[in-house]
Amino acid sequence: MSAVFDLTVDLIRRRSVTPEDAGCLVLLADRLRAVGFATEHLRYGEVDNLWATHGKAGPLLMFLGHTDVVPTGPAEAWHSDPFDPVVRDGLLYGRGAADMKGSVAAMVIALEQFVAAHPDHAGRVGLLLTSDEEGVAIDGVRKVAEHFRATGERIDWCVVGEPSAKEKLGDLIRVGRRGSLSGTLTVRGIQGHVAYPEKARNPIHAVAPALAELVAEVWDQGNDDFPPTSFQISNLNAGTGANNVIPGALTALFNFRYGTASRAEDLQARTEAVLTRHGLDWQVDWQLSGAPFRTPPGGVVREAVVAVCRQLCGIDPEQSTGGGTSDGRFIAPLGAEVVELGPVNATIHKVDECVSVADLEKLPSLYQSLCERLLVTSVG
Repeated sequence: MSAVFDLTVDLIRRRSVTPEDAGCLVLLADRLRAVGFATEHLRYGEVDNLWATHGKAGPLLMFLGHTDVVPTGPAEAWHSDPFDPVVRDGLLYGRGAADMKGSVAAMVIALEQFVAAHPDHAGRVGLLLTSDEEGVAIDGVRKVAEHFRATGERIDWCVVGEPSAKEKLGDLIRVGRRGSLSGTLTVRGIQGHVAYPEKARNPIHAVAPALAELVAEVWDQGNDDFPPTSFQISNLNAGTGANNVIPGALTALFNFRYGTASRAEDLQARTEAVLTRHGLDWQVDWQLSGAPFRTPPGGVVREAVVAVCRQLCGIDPEQSTGGGTSDGRFIAPLGAEVVELGPVNATIHKVDECVSVADLEKLPSLYQSLCERLLVTSVG
């Protein structure tokens, strides 16, 4: 049907379940080298990353994406093979169609067309791809960002291809993301027989009031940029499987999603104070997945993305900081303005994931228009 459709189909057919890349990055690197991009393969652990750039000097516009996908779940639940893309009723079905092989294909096509039309463009344009966004995200963009710090690579503007739209391409963009702070809580008790509770200490009973207090806590009021901090317990595990044994320990997994009204270290300290106050024998292992970030109104790339959505989609996009996390959290601390623009996210991670073919066909023109606004009109 088109170059972006054909490339998306080719990518979906590659079973790149995280952290496997299944040859996606080699395919894309070869295409970009053919039109004059310098490419660098950065492998950390089991993760492949690709950094491709065009241009000599000046401000750098980065496009950011990932080629890995989540597992399909039961293949028989899909109406067609999740790795054999098909079109039904104007929708392209397949794992990764929306998250985010469609965006990756659109970025590559846009970059090919941009450098063909503007071979001597001002500034630099780059594409960073990883195969570790859907997994633990340790050896992907996080490691590449450390490499950029060490080598002095400066990123001015970053456009992430995450599926951001609600109902129609361009109706919502992400201009920031909340931080994510997780904890693994271990509460130690004394194992014993349920008939002799005086000889044991039940960690489930002991921790329940503390967990109730943490759930009821108002952590902050949020602010104009972010909603109030949320605290969620995602898993509780204790016991031997027998109904006549008091367990000796309990493990709880929990997560904070927080904005700029709180700091991670304050959330940690307040949590630990509650646990201590309840007299528990406890330990928490903390993991900071990413700090909150926001590109302010008036930011160059934010204004450019809004203008492109108005011009090419006929929509004044909602500018949101909602949703989960994205790899933009690793690029923003480098000093970059970060905005996310991609297709509708209604089916991501679901059975029968799909993307509108009409939206897919339009996406390269949005990304190419951003290149022209930032590296031809603004800089040139």
